[in-house]
Amino acid sequence: MSVSAFISYLRLEKNYSEHTIKAYERDIAAFTDFCKESHGAHNIVEVSYPLIRNWIVALSDQGISNRTINRKISSLQAYYKFLLKIGDIKVSPLLKHRALKTRKKVEVPFSESEMETILSEIPFNDDFEGVRDKLIIELLYATGMRRAELVNLKIEDVDLTGQVLKVLGKRNKERILPLLPSTIEQIRNYMNRRSELENGLDLPYLFLTKEGLKIYETLVYRTINRYFSLVSPKVKKSPHILRHTFATHLLNRGADLNSVKELLGHSSLASTQVYTHNSIAELKKVHQKAHPRNKK
Repeated sequence: MSVSAFISYLRLEKNYSEHTIKAYERDIAAFTDFCKESHGAHNIVEVSYPLIRNWIVALSDQGISNRTINRKISSLQAYYKFLLKIGDIKVSPLLKHRALKTRKKVEVPFSESEMETILSEIPFNDDFEGVRDKLIIELLYATGMRRAELVNLKIEDVDLTGQVLKVLGKRNKERILPLLPSTIEQIRNYMNRRSELENGLDLPYLFLTKEGLKIYETLVYRTINRYFSLVSPKVKKSPHILRHTFATHLLNRGADLNSVKELLGHSSLASTQVYTHNSIAELKKVHQKAHPRNKK
């Protein structure tokens, strides 16, 4: 009962996305199975830390990365924190747990020249899919929105007169994003092509497939990967890297951290600060070039 109550808590009180909730469910179910199969324990409410540590060792022996293990343990921590909240336990078995060490994840953004090449020089097909794909790239880069936010964007969320659009972010938080003139022009072009589709015109979503269905996250990923493979040697080419690129380029050109935080929809500055390492590198160049004490 406690696990189902926890899932309801995540859905109704925390407003977590279904994707996130399913991840929590999978992690807790995996730990429950481990307890039953390895130690005959059927009630994970009553487990002690040594059993959790055994699971960590078992996961590591399977070749699972420390980063993934930390995420799984984070799910358990949230679960036991909930049990504390409702009074089912008095002490969390993870009270003294310390996360496993992980390598710092470095995500290299696209350069301004790569973005300029994609949006100004790469020839997109002059058909519905070509126009749509270019707008997908333009919107992700011009607004910094998440892939899921783009997929769920509705026509009514786009205000071309006011030059803004509304997105529904994590935990159902709405935010308003400004639109650039070039983006507005591409939206108008896309809407003309969209109106020529035979199917799907009654759907509220902005982005559709050529069959008239709502686009999906894998389609967005493939689109970004396909086009950026033409101009960038970077290993990782994804919608999230475009979001990273948006933030980095704004910060490089003088935007303050709080403004970028609001545009990205982050709940805290700590989440936004991961994008600042490139900006610091740029500042170092400016500092070394301009400071009178630099004799080089």
